[in-house]
Amino acid sequence: MLRKIRLLTAIPVFVIITLLFLDFTGTLHKWFHFLAHIQFIPALLALNVGIVLFLIVLTWVFGRIYCSVICPLGVFQDIIARISRLRKKLPYSYSPALSWLRYGVLAVFLVAFVAGLIAGVSYFLVPLLDPYSAYGRIASNLFAPIWLWGNNLLAAWAERVDSYAFYRVDIWIKSTLVFVTAVVTFVIVAVLAWRNGRTYCNTICPVGTILGFISRFSLFRIKIDADKCNHCTLCARNCKSSCINYLEYEVDNSRCVACGNCVGKCKRDAIGYKFVGMRITQISTNIEKNPRESVQSASSACNESRRNFLAVGALLASTAVLKAQEKADGGLAVIVDKKIPKRNTPIVPPGAAGLRNMTQQCTACQLCVSVCPNQVLIPSSNLSSLMQPELSYEKGFCRPECVKCAEVCPTGAIKHIAKEEKSSIQIGQAVWIKQNCIVLTDKVKCGNCARHCPAEAILMIPSEAGNDNSLQIPAVNTEKCIGCGACEYVCPSRPFSAIYVEGVERHKVV
Repeated sequence: MLRKIRLLTAIPVFVIITLLFLDFTGTLHKWFHFLAHIQFIPALLALNVGIVLFLIVLTWVFGRIYCSVICPLGVFQDIIARISRLRKKLPYSYSPALSWLRYGVLAVFLVAFVAGLIAGVSYFLVPLLDPYSAYGRIASNLFAPIWLWGNNLLAAWAERVDSYAFYRVDIWIKSTLVFVTAVVTFVIVAVLAWRNGRTYCNTICPVGTILGFISRFSLFRIKIDADKCNHCTLCARNCKSSCINYLEYEVDNSRCVACGNCVGKCKRDAIGYKFVGMRITQISTNIEKNPRESVQSASSACNESRRNFLAVGALLASTAVLKAQEKADGGLAVIVDKKIPKRNTPIVPPGAAGLRNMTQQCTACQLCVSVCPNQVLIPSSNLSSLMQPELSYEKGFCRPECVKCAEVCPTGAIKHIAKEEKSSIQIGQAVWIKQNCIVLTDKVKCGNCARHCPAEAILMIPSEAGNDNSLQIPAVNTEKCIGCGACEYVCPSRPFSAIYVEGVERHKVV
């Protein structure tokens, strides 16, 4: 029963979260955006105290249900492990916990996490190790191209029957670095899951280690009845967490994800998912037989449990406190691909408020990159903001009426803003490059940048002072410019635009 409940819950959650990264229209986010917001690290960064407490209480009561139902990377491991079992029929076996590796990775993760919050510097280890973000990069870089390819096939078929139910979308690698990172993560997680189930989840994942602390004290746990057990090893051979020591009748609850596989395989009803209160009866019986020894043993166990519980509480509390297309070329010449200009300051979305907030709170899950309808968000390759989103205007510009990225961000790195607000938020300033402008290089009229500026921040003025009949060149009013990139996008100059947007450290209202 436990296994069936888990499957009936985990499969829909996994499918919907995956579709959130594949749905380039943003339709699903209106209904299921909450699934991205209940992920542990994003909720912690967004200071969603209610969600964090809910996940802690859920783990304390039922064990690591989060890892087997809510976390997409955890369910992904289960899928790979299941395929492996169907093909090879390889049984699992008990293995002691690699505590040094688990706690070592957690310590490095916390140092990077806290340093990012205090210093405002993004360390790549945080987004690299966050399980939700890791799966997001896999879905958006490896699964999304296949999904888009299928969409384009349907669009081609629809065109033949004069239907507009589907439309073509561009398929391109937005960042080679992020693509390679996604491939490496996919290979590591898949190989470990193929060979031995939840190895990654229980040795590397910092969220799994944190929740593992709490699950030691969970009210419901997998328990073995020594009187009924005949050492058939069925439970251990079906435990993908390798945490059942049938010889000692023990289950390592810090690694157990309450999947229920072991319970369904036992033919003697010797193992079950039970309320921890059953242990009280056993303690009472032991006290009657040997009062002094039992009391000392119980006292020692309670003191150890209290220390561990307080350590976990202090860890979580301190962490929470620290963080309160259309191509337009003007009809001139042959279209060639634009190159990305070198910006001294990256451009981040309006809801980010500035670079510091983005680097502090973003986990580089790529959800905003996947859902951006204008294809202007790409992962950063800068070390200070590695894999986090930044704006680039080679394939489009940031339309003033679009707030998709703010709607889907689960961490608060891009805060929700109204459409009316966005038009007045300055995220950058346009800069004119004289030597690139075709007005001066080719002696032709243009004015694309001024015509398409939604803020009316560009004025065309005579290129020769005092000669009103001379060709006109753009002049930028930096006080009105919001940095949307429309001018950079429509500029016909190639390979570099004659006008580009330079980011600002802190956004302001103009």
